[in-house]
Amino acid sequence: MDAIKLLKNDHDEVRALLAELESTTTRALKKRTALVERIAAMLEAHTTIEEEIFYPAFKQAGEKSDDDKMYFEALEEHRAAGELVLPDLLGTDAGSEQFSGRAKVLKELVEHHADEEEKEMFPRAKKLLSRQELAELGEQLEARKQQLLA
Repeated sequence: MDAIKLLKNDHDEVRALLAELESTTTRALKKRTALVERIAAMLEAHTTIEEEIFYPAFKQAGEKSDDDKMYFEALEEHRAAGELVLPDLLGTDAGSEQFSGRAKVLKELVEHHADEEEKEMFPRAKKLLSRQELAELGEQLEARKQQLLA
């Protein structure tokens, strides 16, 4: 599977989990806890493979200042989700309305980031990298993802 397809599949899976989380009520403590733990593990693996493998390949292949801008913005969005919003959500009582609010903020942040990648970075990557390069990156991403989720 090529790198872009793998990353987009991850986006779709996390979007579905975030939508499921958003639809829960304050009484669904076990479900909320299980979902947020699964989302956290997936986001951590996804951001790691992007930052270790995909983004460096994108940046290296990049030709314009816009490519660099996309690269650094994507890193900052990862930082915002992974270091600020997600830790807050993980530390919040799953039965509270505050949890609901933080889950919504995480969902909006992740959706914004995924949409930008899919509409801007991925089409640009298809122009910068050959099919062969994307296929090789996909193999590297998948192998590293399996290590992280094991």
